[in-house]
Amino acid sequence: MEFKHKSVLLDETIENLNINPNGIYVDGTLGGGGHAFEVCRRLSDEGRFVGIDQDEAAIAAASQRLAEFKDKVTIIRSNYCNMKEELNKIGITKVDGIVLDLGVSSYQLDEAARGFTYREDDAPLDMRMDQRQELTAKDIVNTYSEMDLYRIIRDYGEDKFAKNIAKHIVSARTIKPIETTGELIDHIKSAIPMKFRAVGGHPAKKTFQAIRIELNQELEVLKNSLDEMIDLLKDEGRICIITFHSLEDRIVKTMYRKNENPCTCPSNFPICVCGNLSKGKVITRKPILPSNEEISENKRSKSAKLRVFERRM
Repeated sequence: MEFKHKSVLLDETIENLNINPNGIYVDGTLGGGGHAFEVCRRLSDEGRFVGIDQDEAAIAAASQRLAEFKDKVTIIRSNYCNMKEELNKIGITKVDGIVLDLGVSSYQLDEAARGFTYREDDAPLDMRMDQRQELTAKDIVNTYSEMDLYRIIRDYGEDKFAKNIAKHIVSARTIKPIETTGELIDHIKSAIPMKFRAVGGHPAKKTFQAIRIELNQELEVLKNSLDEMIDLLKDEGRICIITFHSLEDRIVKTMYRKNENPCTCPSNFPICVCGNLSKGKVITRKPILPSNEEISENKRSKSAKLRVFERRM
């Protein structure tokens, strides 16, 4: 299947990057290269772009899409949590802008063999962003304890039926290992009362999200990378992050605020004595949301939120 992904909040992201034609820009979730293409075409011959993605199909698609920009583009297969290390390898210590689009691509959702979608009955339980990784969703579903399954479905899926879903999964796998998305969907449905199955979207959506987040360590990677990415920015450089669910958005919002105001002194202290200095300014006090027009054209953009932080040194 061809790698397809319609870039969400594209114009808003490019506008908020404040692109310097001679600058250095990094997309840590390169995908099919939608945001990347718009950045690259605004760069001069002196500008430079680095795209990072852990998905082999994304690397291939973006390489083809960005081929016309030739030497100004460097593409690296890695996780964005390794951004500083990867940039150091190619002689870059500071950048003018960073983009992260944390959504699962249309390709990953629509390609049944990847196992991300809850709308395919015969897909293997995979869900790996990086297929070099050994652990799969099947391993989580069949080896995690009931308590651990309950924890991730509750915390990462925010599903009020998490306890019952975990119980049903563990009970079912004692009879036969759960190997496909269809089997998992059936067990999830059986754990949710009939009157709740028809409301709030697909009954398996939250559990699939929870397993995917756990498998790919998505929230931990974001938490552990944000401070370092902000440190990579030059003065007045910006980081633009697009999230698609409340857990990610909460992390970005909190970490931006902490970097803007890191002071830990009690509020009644007349002056700051902790020595923690602000790294910059939150540009988006409220997140930028997709327009009604974009949502009508791309339903997957509905939950997207863009938040922007500017480095000040």
